[in-house]
Amino acid sequence: MHSGTSTANSDFQPSPVGVVILPGFSPLAKASALEPLAVANRLAGVSLYTLSSFSLNGQPVSSALELPQAVQHPVVLDQYRLDMLVICAPSPLVDAVPSRLYRWIVRLAAQGALLVGIAGGGEVLARAGVLDGCRASLAGFIPDDSLRIRLSRQLFEIDQNRLTCGGGTAALDMMIALIVRQHGQDLAERVAAYFVRERLPLTEDVRPEIRSHPGHTPQSLLEALDLMEANIEEPLTTYELAEHLGISRRQLERLFKKYLQVVPSRYYLNLRLRQARRLLQESDQPVGEIALLSGFSSGAHFSTAYRNHFGISPREERLV
Repeated sequence: MHSGTSTANSDFQPSPVGVVILPGFSPLAKASALEPLAVANRLAGVSLYTLSSFSLNGQPVSSALELPQAVQHPVVLDQYRLDMLVICAPSPLVDAVPSRLYRWIVRLAAQGALLVGIAGGGEVLARAGVLDGCRASLAGFIPDDSLRIRLSRQLFEIDQNRLTCGGGTAALDMMIALIVRQHGQDLAERVAAYFVRERLPLTEDVRPEIRSHPGHTPQSLLEALDLMEANIEEPLTTYELAEHLGISRRQLERLFKKYLQVVPSRYYLNLRLRQARRLLQESDQPVGEIALLSGFSSGAHFSTAYRNHFGISPREERLV
């Protein structure tokens, strides 16, 4: 992934993006995934992404609304160079997926392309075998143990070159998070403002850049992050985390300081608070229940921690 936009360079080349739609796909999810890229082009004043659409046979595809959607190309191996492949599909899948699509996905994965699964598109990536070892948000699909996928309860996941979400407007937030990584905070904020998203997606804050470079990150740190994310409601102490990992508390603190510039307890608290903020913004659950789900046994402690971190109380958050 690019660390920033290089539009000032005359050699800058846009990223070719292919979009495969499968029968029964959601037009909302598709638009949520692709419009941020088109808006980024417009706001940047240069073509950052070029979009091409595909169906299995090159023919129009019926959406969930039973309206046909025209495409430009059929799925043909090796005919197109892509930096990113987006697969929009219903969940669960309506029809069987032909092997040629799986082969194309595997080939693009080997070439280092970004692979994006929207709703049932995540299941397609999983069945292609390209999500092994990755965290993934897979809507209602439960993979068997042979696929070795780390299921996530987040609205979306960006892990290495794999992006997955359950569909709907989660795709919008996921693509804005991708724009942050590829072209910087400023452009992403402008894209978010265009869609009246007052804040950038939260997962970009809690999913550190080290996830994109797992080969350069100690496995103990990655496992610590997994443990934290799996134990939001009942947080582990730093000592308990270290004990699970088979290292000392001091070693764990050094890892967080070196790679994340924060102590484990602070990172964990920030993670829980962002989980709480997501629930406040996207659910109707009572504030007291959200406090418990985010690992706070006291409503007063939750309110104080929330205000110290975000500058407003949990109840005020719901009025924003």
